[in-house]
Amino acid sequence: MKELYERYSRQMLFPGIGERGQEKLLQARVLIVGVGALGTVLANHLVRSGVGFVRIVDRDYVEKSNLQRQMLFDEEDVAKATPKAIAAKYKLEKINSDVDIEAIVEDVNVTNIESLTEDIDLVFDGTDNFSTRFLINDCCFKKGIPFAYGGAVSSRGMSALFIPSMTPCLRCFIQPGEGNGQTCDTIGVISPVVDIVASYQVVEGLKYLVGASDKLRPTLKTFDLWNNHQYEMKLSQKKSTCPVCQDGEFPALHTENEQLVTTLCGRETVQIKRPHPMILKDWVMRLSSVAKVKETPFLLQVALDEGERLVIFPDGRVLVQGTEDLNRAKSLYSKYIGD
Repeated sequence: MKELYERYSRQMLFPGIGERGQEKLLQARVLIVGVGALGTVLANHLVRSGVGFVRIVDRDYVEKSNLQRQMLFDEEDVAKATPKAIAAKYKLEKINSDVDIEAIVEDVNVTNIESLTEDIDLVFDGTDNFSTRFLINDCCFKKGIPFAYGGAVSSRGMSALFIPSMTPCLRCFIQPGEGNGQTCDTIGVISPVVDIVASYQVVEGLKYLVGASDKLRPTLKTFDLWNNHQYEMKLSQKKSTCPVCQDGEFPALHTENEQLVTTLCGRETVQIKRPHPMILKDWVMRLSSVAKVKETPFLLQVALDEGERLVIFPDGRVLVQGTEDLNRAKSLYSKYIGD
């Protein structure tokens, strides 16, 4: 108990949390989907706050361009091509060894989203695309789990806490296909925006977890730091045509909607999902005679004679880097991977 007071004393002195609230945080279980810009800030705050169990899931590995805004990573992670979830867990355990941190290197999709949210009290959005956000939204509203949404691009940010049975869902405000297609990889982002968005997400999450429901912000907040704009939209009106809030349907959870081939916007990369896992050492043997292969404990980087690169993950995902042409990516995949 003495150590508890020592570590969290300043947080417990805050009347909104106190000793009782801190005990609730220690029992709480959260999921962070995506451990990039938003996700690293989310994880940092949640682990330092003493949230008892933090599950982090990310499909990618650390690259040099991440270091400008993804606070848990460093140049050593880049050199080793460490998966973001693994690198984040390593740093977070040094910050607070009492928190149970589970790191999963996977693509979050319709086949695993429900198992990833099992026994979770709150889901935090650290993603960079709306297809995954709609997946999280639909799963959370199906299972009755609050969803802390956040987005950051350029100098703009937005956040909201969507709570099943209490608020509308994400689909009531943004429909599939309505996004403008702008991403950090196409128009950039400044890191203060990321910090602010994630901090808004965590603050609302802490309010929910300690039971301060009367303090929850009932709005979808948007702002532009560079141009000094901000706007809030009330979370009161459910959209009459929303399939989730009105019809109790969850379109993103339909397996026929799962995309096996996806262009990662702005990254000159195509992701192809294999239907079964890949044993990395087997693929080193298969590909070493036809390409330059670099093996890490978590993935393979394969430099092809054609100029493109493959990144192979144990869960069956293959990134074809150096092209956004789906046909070209499929051709290279078929040539080197096969089925």
